Amino acid sequence: MYYQELLNEQEKSLQEEVRAFARDKVSPEYVKAMDREEIEYPREYVQELGKRNLLGPRFDPKWGGRGLPWTAEVQAEEEIGVLGTALSCAFVMPSIVGEALSTFGTDEQKEKFLKPMLKGELISAEALTEPRGGSDFFGATTLAEEKDDHFLVNGQKRFVVGATEADFFLVYCKTNFDENADKYSRISAFVIERGEGVETEHVYGLLGSRGGGTGRLVFRNVKVPKENLIGSLHGGALVFNQMMIPERLTSAAGSLGTRAALEVATRYSDKRFAFGRPIRKYQGVNFMISDAATQLDSARGLVYMAAKSVDQDAPNKRRLVSEAKKYATSVAWDVCNTAMQIMGGIGYTDVYPIEKFVRDIRLSQIWTGTSEIMNLLIQHEWYQEILKRAQDSRDVEKDALNSNADEEKCFTDEDMWKVHEQGGN
Repeated sequence: MYYQELLNEQEKSLQEEVRAFARDKVSPEYVKAMDREEIEYPREYVQELGKRNLLGPRFDPKWGGRGLPWTAEVQAEEEIGVLGTALSCAFVMPSIVGEALSTFGTDEQKEKFLKPMLKGELISAEALTEPRGGSDFFGATTLAEEKDDHFLVNGQKRFVVGATEADFFLVYCKTNFDENADKYSRISAFVIERGEGVETEHVYGLLGSRGGGTGRLVFRNVKVPKENLIGSLHGGALVFNQMMIPERLTSAAGSLGTRAALEVATRYSDKRFAFGRPIRKYQGVNFMISDAATQLDSARGLVYMAAKSVDQDAPNKRRLVSEAKKYATSVAWDVCNTAMQIMGGIGYTDVYPIEKFVRDIRLSQIWTGTSEIMNLLIQHEWYQEILKRAQDSRDVEKDALNSNADEEKCFTDEDMWKVHEQGGN
C-alpha cells in the first residue's frame, strides 16, 4: 500500500475510505460467487461505490466527482485491487469512460451520462476491440453513417467488459469513408445507449477476471442521436489518445493490489514448518519475499510518479504512464507466481486465493495495450526525448580518454568514405 507518511490529507482520507469499503462491504461470498460466475455483473457493488461518492474521484464535483488529483485516485485503485481484476475493472470503468465525457463531452452529455454514472445509477462500458484486430485500433470496421438527425451504426465489438449489463457504451466507429483519409481522421466516438439493435451475442468464458460480463456486442442498424457524438466528427483519435491515459494508469494502479497475494504467502511462511522451523527462516524463501516486496515498492513508486506527471501535464507523461502499465502489471504477475512458489502445492489449490490471483492478473499484461505495445510507445517517446535533449545536456562523450578520435566514430557509408579520403584505415 502507499505509505501514509508520504501522503497528503486528501490522499490519506480517500485511501482509508476505499480500504474500509474493500474490507467491510465486499464479502468473501460475493468474491467467490463472481469467480464461480454466479454473478454476471456486480451492479450492486458499483451502486454502493456510487452512494459513497467513490467513483471517479478526480472529476469535477459539479458532475459528482471529488476534484481530487490522479495521485489520490491511484491509491484508491490499489486498495480495490486486492479484490481481484473483475471488481477492480468495475471500479475504474467510470474513470475511463468518464475521461471522454469530462474532457470532450458537452454539459448536456455530462448531465445525462457522467453524473448518473458517478452516482452508480448507470453502468458504463467501453467498446474498443473488433474481431478483425486488437491493437490495430484505427482500422475499425464498425460503421456510423450520418443521416438527417442521427447516425446509423452497424458492426461489432468484442471483449467488452460489462457487455451484459451496461446501460450505455463508449464506441468508436468509422465515419470518414474517403479512401485517402488519414487513419487518424477516420473514426468518431459515440455514446450508444442499450436499446433496439444493440445485442450481446456472446459471453466469454474467461480464465480469470470472472463475473464482469465480458462479451461481444453487435450493432444492427442502431439509430444514434447526433447529440451522442463525443467531440468532433472524425475526431475519435483525439478522444482515444486521451483515453489511453486512464486506461493504462488504472490498470497499473489496480495491479498493485496483488500485494494481497504476497501478504498471504508471507503469513503462510511464518506458520508453515519444515525441518523443524518456519520456512521463512530459509534463505530460499525469505529472499523471494524480499525480492517481491522490492518489486512492488518500485512499481508503486513508478505508478505514483506517472500519476503526478499526468496531474502536472508533464511532457513525458505518456511515456511514464506506458512504463507504469508495463512494469506494474509485469511485477504483479511475478509477485503472484512468487507467492504460489513460496506456498508450494497448497498454493496451486483453491484452499488459498493465490491461484485466483494468478488467473486474474494474467489479463493485466494484455488488456488496455499489451506489454509489447507499451514497449513500442516507450521507445518511440524515449528516442524523441533524448535526441531532442542532446543540446541541453552535458556532452559526456567528451569524457572518454580518446574522445577526440573522430576517425573511429564512423556511423554511415559517407563517414567511412571521408575517413578513406583522409588516409584513414
